[in-house]
Amino acid sequence: MHGETAMLPDTEAGPASRRIIVGYGFWIFLLSDIVMFSAIFATYAVLSRATAGGPGGPELFNQVSVAIETGSLLLSSYACGLMSLAIGAERQAPTYLAAAFTFALGALFLGLELREFAGMIARGATPQRSAFLSAFFTLVGCHGAHVTAGLLWLIIMMAQVATKGFSPIVCRRLLCFSLFWHALDIIWVGIFTVVYLIGIRG
Repeated sequence: MHGETAMLPDTEAGPASRRIIVGYGFWIFLLSDIVMFSAIFATYAVLSRATAGGPGGPELFNQVSVAIETGSLLLSSYACGLMSLAIGAERQAPTYLAAAFTFALGALFLGLELREFAGMIARGATPQRSAFLSAFFTLVGCHGAHVTAGLLWLIIMMAQVATKGFSPIVCRRLLCFSLFWHALDIIWVGIFTVVYLIGIRG
């Protein structure tokens, strides 16, 4: 009809960029991971006193070792933040250096955790010994498995930086790694508080 040829307002901005889509999808993955850890936290809270006459937290946990573990993981998260800044500036040498510190501190954390597990098992405090120990090894071990995956991921990403440089797809993957690593740091703070600080008091 005459007079109805006015154009509609342009309200469509077009499809979201790949960076936004990837970031959104990865946040969904992280949230699902946090839900999983929340369930394991709840299980641990229920079973933390079910020692079946066996050793509990005060007898098993080494405060000094746990403090070093916590410090190393917190520092690795700081180094990961520096790596993200170097990536944003597309500076390869600082990226490698920050990644090396992130990896070394993460590996130190993992080594101390494995030593803790080995020491507990040597004393007979195995996951089969009690419901408390089963919940402990599940919670802390699951976090350790995530740290292991993160370290392998970091090695792969540095290899991609070396071969592909700071291409958009590499930067997106590095952003996802950074989110993953910081999430592990947050989860460990929860483990440190619930398992070690509260658990050491019996």
